[in-house]
Amino acid sequence: MLATAVTEYLLSANQAFEMYNGLTQGAIASILVKGSDEQKQTYLPNMVSGRWTGTMNLTEPHCGTDLGLLKTKAEPQPDGSYKITGTKIFISAGEHDLSENIIHLVLAKITGAPDNVKGISLFIVPKFLVNPDGSIGERNGVSCGSIEEKMGIHGNSTCLLNYDGATGYLIGTAEKGLEAMFIMMNAARLGVGLQGLAQGEIAYQNAVSYAKERRQGRALVPDQRDPEAKADPIIVHPDVRRMLMEAKAFNEGARAFVLWGALQVDISRKAQTEEEREAANDLLSLMTPVIKGYLTDKGFEAAVNAQQIYGGHGYIREWGMEQFVRDARIAQIYEGTNGIQALDLVGRKLPANGGRAVQAFFKLVGEEAGSAKGDEQLGPIAAALERTNNDLQTATMWLMQNAMANANNAGAAAYPYMHMMGIVGLGLMWLRMAKASKAALANGAEDADFHRNKLITARFFADKIMPETNALRRKIESGSESLMALPAEAF
Repeated sequence: MLATAVTEYLLSANQAFEMYNGLTQGAIASILVKGSDEQKQTYLPNMVSGRWTGTMNLTEPHCGTDLGLLKTKAEPQPDGSYKITGTKIFISAGEHDLSENIIHLVLAKITGAPDNVKGISLFIVPKFLVNPDGSIGERNGVSCGSIEEKMGIHGNSTCLLNYDGATGYLIGTAEKGLEAMFIMMNAARLGVGLQGLAQGEIAYQNAVSYAKERRQGRALVPDQRDPEAKADPIIVHPDVRRMLMEAKAFNEGARAFVLWGALQVDISRKAQTEEEREAANDLLSLMTPVIKGYLTDKGFEAAVNAQQIYGGHGYIREWGMEQFVRDARIAQIYEGTNGIQALDLVGRKLPANGGRAVQAFFKLVGEEAGSAKGDEQLGPIAAALERTNNDLQTATMWLMQNAMANANNAGAAAYPYMHMMGIVGLGLMWLRMAKASKAALANGAEDADFHRNKLITARFFADKIMPETNALRRKIESGSESLMALPAEAF
């Protein structure tokens, strides 16, 4: 949780550069959980210290989401190692001279393994081999074929990597590679959700500064006009306020949401009882695709709106706003596109363990909303949250009744359902923050303005954002018929 809070600052400052560290953290997690004691001793000290960095190698030219198609091969060697041969693309931080060594985690199929996802294994393939005494040895058989020219994150080297009989070492059990890689991928998905927030936040901060200084037009209400000037700062205009308030409400709610997700990671690992660890892991598994998908969609939207506030200046490179938009865009694509996140949520996470996680979430939200409904100040926020939770429950019931009969109904519903759950999740965070701020004001908090502003922003989220779940529910309940009706040649 602490690392997540700190990392937001790094991502807002420079998302592309932070990725070198972020990917290393994911690789550390996989080795820590699945690696042998020898592998941990060989690689982790230098990766934790930052002397060595790490990557994840999944995608191939013909193979993205459908990993069963991958062709990279692993030939067993007499000494227990493997020779890795194949091509990987879109490998962030794949080649650079920022560290002494790069530890690649590579998915491949051992010779003779099933030619599908069940045949995939995970390997450590270092850029430089490591000698028995821990020193750097000779260059391994992995090379950079090219560095991609990208829309954004220009500070990160996104590489095509060629493995030509490179020496690799199996992590964990053979043909259980996806299980090992998903440790890294799930950590990365939470990190990518944080990227969406971070870009939304830095774009918002710049837009606020500009909106307070840029003068254009007159305030619609006379007493808000500056009598000493010919024009007013654009922050007085309702439409500029709309964009700023939407970004502010998203950023602060998303920050609480992703920190809550990070807390579930800590609880799932360190809680005293198995029951607590299981409950936290259930919520974390359910919310990981939501944090990744919803936060990156809305973070990109916040960055675009912040650019919009600058008008034509926002489109000019020297003002810097277009970089936030370009950098934010990738977060909706990598680590599983947001459409895939939605399908994961609906197809895997909802039905897991008989729906145990989503039922626990419904109960959590219902209890929090119910406890505040009678409060004069918190009641409107709680009532709005209760309505959104009811919308989500109704949509979930519709999916249970209609997805089995026609799988396209689930596919058509997945994306709006993910956004519904994101709104409910942020709504829960806003009710909690409103409760905390009300209590702080009652106790004479020194930073009273901060807490009053929290309460105003919570009410804005309840008034302007939470009602969107009703429209999303109606989209879901319309099914897939009109979506799938056109023949392919009609497009």
